[in-house]
Amino acid sequence: MTAVEISTPLPTTASVGAMGAFSGLTGYMTLGLMAKPKPMAAQTGESEVLITKDTQGFFIGPDTKATRSNTIEWPAPPEEMTVLKPYIFSVLPAGTVAIPQADPPPTSTSTTQPSQQPSLYTTSVLQIYSSLSLRVTQTLPFPFDAPQSSTVPVGTTVPPVPNANLRLLTSSPAKSRLFLLSTPTDRTAAAAEGSSIWEITMKPWSEQLDELVRDGEYSDALALLDSLDEATLPDKPQRRTRIRALNAVSQFRAGKFDDAIDTFIDLDFNPAKVVALYPEAVSGRLAVPVEKWIPLHGGPAPVEDDTKSMASTDTKEKASQENTTAADLLDVVAESGSALKNRLQKSALGMLMANNPAPPKDDDTASVNSKRKAPRHDEFHRSIETLVRFLTDRRPKLGSTLEGVGITPHNQQQQYPPLSKTAVEDLFALPDAPLSSLTPEQLLRYAQIVDTALYKAYLIIRPTLLSSLCRVANWCEVSEVESDLRSRKKYLELKDLYHGKGMHAKALELLREISEDETDLEDKLDPSIRYLQKLGPEHISQIFESARWIFNTDKDMAFKIFISDDVELPAQPVADYLEKVDPRLCIRYLEHLLEEKGENSTEFHDRLAALYLSQTLVAKKRGDEDLLRGMYDKLLKFIDTNDKFGIDRLYGLLSSTDLFEARAILLGRLGRRDQALELYAYRLQDYLKAEEYVPFVPSLM
Repeated sequence: MTAVEISTPLPTTASVGAMGAFSGLTGYMTLGLMAKPKPMAAQTGESEVLITKDTQGFFIGPDTKATRSNTIEWPAPPEEMTVLKPYIFSVLPAGTVAIPQADPPPTSTSTTQPSQQPSLYTTSVLQIYSSLSLRVTQTLPFPFDAPQSSTVPVGTTVPPVPNANLRLLTSSPAKSRLFLLSTPTDRTAAAAEGSSIWEITMKPWSEQLDELVRDGEYSDALALLDSLDEATLPDKPQRRTRIRALNAVSQFRAGKFDDAIDTFIDLDFNPAKVVALYPEAVSGRLAVPVEKWIPLHGGPAPVEDDTKSMASTDTKEKASQENTTAADLLDVVAESGSALKNRLQKSALGMLMANNPAPPKDDDTASVNSKRKAPRHDEFHRSIETLVRFLTDRRPKLGSTLEGVGITPHNQQQQYPPLSKTAVEDLFALPDAPLSSLTPEQLLRYAQIVDTALYKAYLIIRPTLLSSLCRVANWCEVSEVESDLRSRKKYLELKDLYHGKGMHAKALELLREISEDETDLEDKLDPSIRYLQKLGPEHISQIFESARWIFNTDKDMAFKIFISDDVELPAQPVADYLEKVDPRLCIRYLEHLLEEKGENSTEFHDRLAALYLSQTLVAKKRGDEDLLRGMYDKLLKFIDTNDKFGIDRLYGLLSSTDLFEARAILLGRLGRRDQALELYAYRLQDYLKAEEYVPFVPSLM
C-alpha cells in the first residue's frame, strides 16, 4: 500500500456562486488535526471521491487533483455523509439549517419592515444533494414521520421537538435504498425507546425524471438520464430526445439562442415548433404564447398547486396591477414549487416524505424562470439570426430530398393543397425525425414552413436578400408574407414572388397598381409589357386580359407584347384578339408574321388581304384620305406581288366595289386581261397600263 497526500483549497466563506475559486493549497491532514469536524470521504464515481473539509465538499480524482471547479457548501460541517448514486446524503446538526421563509404579507411602500432572522430547524437534518448538479434536492428534518411544512412565515418560532443523533448506515450500491439509525439525544428517552432504523428508498427513475421535467429542471433531468443504463430505463432514447427539446426551449427563453438552435438542428426538429417560439411577425399563424411553449414541445401543461392557491392569487393580483403578461404569471407559479422535491420516499419502516421545504434555485434556473420581458432590439435580432441559421441549414437538405421524390416548387400545388389550407394543429403534429423517414407531404410541409419563415426573417433583418430569394424557386406560402411585403412597399420582391409561384394575375395587377404612381408613359407601361412578353402560350388568356388596359393607354407600346422574340405565341388567337382591339393592329401583326417570321400559311395571307380591303373601304366611307391612301397602296402592292393569297376569294370581295385598280390587277392575274384592259382604259384612263394588256387580247391584234 502507498499513501498520497491530498491537497484541498483553504476554507472559504464565498457563496455557492463563487465556489471553485481556490485561494491557496495546503495539506488536508495538517489543517484537520485541530478541527472538531471529522473528515469523511465517499466514492461518487469510478475515478472520483468526495472529501469533506469543514463546510465544503471537494471532488478529487486519482491524480489527487480536483475533478470539478464547483464544490458543495454545507451550512455546517456534516456529521455523517454517504453517496447513493446520483445523490449525496449528509446529516447536519440541529440549529444549522434554515427553514425556507414564506413571503411576508404585502405592506404599504411607506412602511419599513425590520429584517427578520430566518428560523432554523431545531433537530438534526438529513440533507440530500444531487451529485450531478450539486444542488439540494431535499431537506428532511427529524423526526421524519412528523408532518412537514414547506415554508414558515417570517419571524415564526418553530416549537421544539425531541432531537436524535442520526447515523447513515452503509448504502447498498446495487439497490436504490439507504438505512439510517436514529437515537434520541435524551438519555432517558434513548433508554426507554432505543434506536430506530429508517429505510429511505428512491422512487423509480422514470418518476424522478418526470418530476424534474414537471419542475422545469431539464438540465438536471438530462444529467440524471445520462447516468442511467438503457437496461434500467428502456425508453431512454425517447426520453432524451424529449428532454433535450424541452431544455432547448428553456435555453431559448433564457436568451441562449444558439445553444437552443443547435439542439433543434441536431434533433431534426419539426420546424413548425421552432418557428412557433418567435413573435407573430415571424411565425404568423404558428405563433404560440410563451406559457404554451413547454406543452407544445412535449412537456406537461402548467397546473397550479391547490395548496398554493391563496398565495398564487395574491401574486396574480399584484402581477395584474403591474401589467405583467401571462408568461410572467406562469413563471411565478413555476418558482413557487421545489425543483426536485418529493423524489425520495420511505418504505414501510418509515413514512412518506412530503411537503419538504423547497431549496433556493441557482442563478441559471432563476434566469429561466424569471419574468419574461420583451427582448431588447439587439436581442430580438440575435434571435432572428439564429433562426435564419436553422432555416438555411434545413432548406438545401429539404430541397434535395423533395427533388428525389419528384416534388418541385412548380408542381407542388398539383399534388397537395397549399400550406394555408392545413390546420396549425396538423403542422405541429408533424414528426421530429430525419428527413429520410418523412413522407413526401410531410417533407413539403417542412419546406413550406422553412421558406415562409425565412422570408419573414429576411424581411426583418436582411431585406436586401429578399430579391435573390424571391427570384429563385422556393416553397414560400405567399398568403403568409404578401401583406408584409406590401406594407413595407417591397413591390418588386412581391412581384418576383408572384411570378415564381405562377400567380401571374396577381403580379400583373400589382404592376398596374404601381403604374398609377408613374407619370412617364414608358415607366408606367414598360414593366407590365416586359412581364407579359415573358409569359408562354399556356397563359394566353391572362396575356389578353392583362394587356387590355395597356392598349387603352397606348396601343403602339402595347403592340410590343405580341412581337417579342422571348416567347412564340399562337398566331391565330393573337390575330383574333388584336382585330377586336383594332383591325389596324391586326394588320401590323400579320405584316410582322409574313415579313419577319416568314409565315407561308395561305390563311394569314388571305386575312391580311381582306383586312387591307376592309380598312380601305372604311377609310373611304369616313373620308379619311390619309388612311385611305395608306391602306389602298398596301392593298395594291400586296395583290400585285404576293402569290400566296386566294385571288378568286379576294376578287369576290372586290367585284362590287369601285376600287377599279385593284379589280384590274386581280382580273389580270386571273387571266381575264380583256376586262382588266377595259378597266384601265375606260374607268381609270390609265392608257400606259392598258397598253400592257393589248398584246394579250386577240380581238385587238
